[in-house]
Amino acid sequence: MKIIKLEEVDSTHRYIKDYILENGYEEPLCIFSDYQTQGIGSRGNSWIGKKGNMFFSFVINKDFLPDDLPLQSSSIYFSYILKTILKEQNSLVWLKWPNDFYLDDKKIGGTITTVSKDLIYCGIGINLKNVSEDFGKLDINVDIDDMLESYFFKLEKKIFWKQIFSDFKIDFQHSKKFQTTIDNQKVSLENAILNEDGSIQVNNKKVFSLR
Repeated sequence: MKIIKLEEVDSTHRYIKDYILENGYEEPLCIFSDYQTQGIGSRGNSWIGKKGNMFFSFVINKDFLPDDLPLQSSSIYFSYILKTILKEQNSLVWLKWPNDFYLDDKKIGGTITTVSKDLIYCGIGINLKNVSEDFGKLDINVDIDDMLESYFFKLEKKIFWKQIFSDFKIDFQHSKKFQTTIDNQKVSLENAILNEDGSIQVNNKKVFSLR
């Protein structure tokens, strides 16, 4: 994985897409910054940026993924790999369906995944410092370089979706206390059923994380 580090950027996700548009895709690429001014959240929302937090986006070819991964659940897959690494360092972070990092009842970060032909773009943001009373921050100190190295090492191992999903099912029980946004409306996850492909069944509707 080639890693380009920037001091400041409007959005690592926008930057990497523009970079590929201009230079083409030759190898897996990651753009990292500890400050972004116009971060992108899910459903086109903004994500508050503060210097010293962690923002990175990467692009890979679909061939980089395990054969059993439902593409629509790649956001869960990418998020849970990072959650696993943080947990190994004694963080209590958990993953709210489908791609939000939480500590207790406060969001500390999230993942956005988009697909363009054979390329998958993933952007991840984690609060290492407080940004507001509405959001939390990571409960451990991390070495960014080591974390990125560990993350992409695990990604390159192509861990099977079946294995990731088996662990994610446990986290999903925490999600039932919260809501998610479906068709621009807040919907309770209390009675949601998690399907093996990573989608949920809620109000007689099947919903994927990538939509």
